[in-house]
Amino acid sequence: MPLACKSRASVGGHDIERVDVSEPASISSGIAARYAAAIFELAKDEGALPALENDVEALAAAYADSADLRELATSPVYSRDDQQKAILSLGPKMGLSPLTVNLLALMAANRRLFTLPQLVADIRARIAAEKGEITAEVTAAAPLSAEQTARLAATLKARAGKDVKLKTTVDESLIGGLVVKLGSSMIDTSVKARLAALQNAMKEVG
Repeated sequence: MPLACKSRASVGGHDIERVDVSEPASISSGIAARYAAAIFELAKDEGALPALENDVEALAAAYADSADLRELATSPVYSRDDQQKAILSLGPKMGLSPLTVNLLALMAANRRLFTLPQLVADIRARIAAEKGEITAEVTAAAPLSAEQTARLAATLKARAGKDVKLKTTVDESLIGGLVVKLGSSMIDTSVKARLAALQNAMKEVG
């Protein structure tokens, strides 16, 4: 493992460790957590959690939809300055608050934009916990209707004992049914899973 040269950086008075060489990918979540904690506490102190929540959803959507943004965040071709200038230009156009833009600019300066997916997930979890919610990651074979979404949220709320916010993605390979991750629990009702179980059962019989 390479030796790291560490210094300190600050967002709104919150110190964040700056590391000048790349750590293993296995600790990306730890890196993102430091930034997430700093911006969450600042937004909470300023009464700006609703704005931060909007920023996170906009950032998540942009990262999922834009190959250019993903390349900017992960490609070593872009220098720190390139990343920082791009973020300072793109952030306001995306409607992000100055607090979030400043955080992303700092991450760019520290070569930490590659942790954006982990940052989004961490901030979402902190906001959900603050609101007394938990997030369920739902993968469906086709987009869910508003009625299906409401029924699923109600069912999961009854199971979890608290409000559940759904994060839904579509995977047509499931054929039908759902895969739901709720905390440490995994519920797989997909046709794909049933077919796999049937194939395994047939192998055991054979």
